[in-house]
Amino acid sequence: MSDTTAVIVQPAPSNGTALATPMQLLQIALQNNAAIDVIERLAALQDKFMARDAEIDFNESMSRVQEKIERVAPDLVNPSTSSKYASYAAIDRKIRPIYSKEGFSLSFDTTDCPKPDHVRVICYVAKRGFVRRYQMDMSADGKGAKGGSVMTPTHAEGAAMSYGMRYLVRGIFNIAIGQEDTDGNLSNADLLPADKVTEQVGWIQNARSLDELKKLFAAAYREADTAGDKSAQAVYMRAKDKRKKELL
Repeated sequence: MSDTTAVIVQPAPSNGTALATPMQLLQIALQNNAAIDVIERLAALQDKFMARDAEIDFNESMSRVQEKIERVAPDLVNPSTSSKYASYAAIDRKIRPIYSKEGFSLSFDTTDCPKPDHVRVICYVAKRGFVRRYQMDMSADGKGAKGGSVMTPTHAEGAAMSYGMRYLVRGIFNIAIGQEDTDGNLSNADLLPADKVTEQVGWIQNARSLDELKKLFAAAYREADTAGDKSAQAVYMRAKDKRKKELL
């Protein structure tokens, strides 16, 4: 074993002195003209060290941001359900100064979705070279509550993108919306995730037959019952009754 290699793998000192970092070891290797494979291994180790450090910083910063973000008041009303919800603009105004101060940046995109008539909305959250990807599949069939087409394909895709951005941001930063949310008359119990309740309500509202409505409602209601979420159960019941009248 060469002297250089021996220096690199030397055991930790017993006097409490901190271990050398990968960068320090790399500098020692370069100063001692270590073999190229040793330098490459140390360079790779340094990359992993930096990535791990960036991820730790990302998680700690995210925790601080979530601690500082308060509830966002609803600013819009869905006329079809008479329910209040917070727009993306309202959420953004509330949280952007907080997450920007921590060094976070957000960017959105879409990609093909394996589900028919859906758009996969993606949010990339970055800080210090560390990027975490979040995604959500949103319906983009352009159909209304009665099953008829109410949007052009372009409009439907744009609406799916808008919905996806809003719910992704809410999920990423764990944002609570006023007393209640949203387009689907969501509960405020926080027992079931808001996005989960939204999805279930959407399925119920778009049931194409009474038999399908019965199955969708039963599945959603059982899940809420298991979670002990009485508010979600009430939301599902209202959505089911409304859709049943439409189908009859």
